[in-house]
Amino acid sequence: MTKIYNINKELIIDEPNLDLKEALEKHKANLICADLICADLQNVNLSGADLRDADLSGVDLSGANLEKANLEKVNLRYANLNKANLNKANLERANLSGAYLICTDLSNADLSGADLKGSDLVCADLPGANLREANLQKTNLGWCNLRYADLRKADLSGADISYVYLEGADLSGVNLSNADLSKADLSGVDLNIIKN
Repeated sequence: MTKIYNINKELIIDEPNLDLKEALEKHKANLICADLICADLQNVNLSGADLRDADLSGVDLSGANLEKANLEKVNLRYANLNKANLNKANLERANLSGAYLICTDLSNADLSGADLKGSDLVCADLPGANLREANLQKTNLGWCNLRYADLRKADLSGADISYVYLEGADLSGVNLSNADLSKADLSGVDLNIIKN
């Protein structure tokens, strides 16, 4: 029996014959403001799901398929998104602080204005991702693929950007104070436009 409530404690899904993953997959088009704190959603298929403003803090979405999902303004603090598929997902203004995104596919994802402070994105794939004005302070981006990513006005202060592929990325106005750029591939990057 599965009952899912929104963040206002109102019942939004009542499925007596389905487990949590099955209920979410069935109703993925209407999960706005869902309250799923600390849920175990490993390998769930929520591609194209609408989870705007949902509370997914501490949730385990490792290996989940969230391709093209709408996660605008979602709370994913301390969530486990390791090896998840977030290709073309909308994470605009999402809170991903302290989240685990190791080996996660974020190709062409919209992370503009997102808070990723202190997150772990080691080996994440972010080619073509929109990270404009994102907070990436003290984030571990080691070995990430950020080719052709839009990092305009992003805050990467104190971030570990070692061994990152930044070929063709737009770093206009980015804050790199105290960031570790050792062995980063900066091919085709205009270093004159970086904020000091």
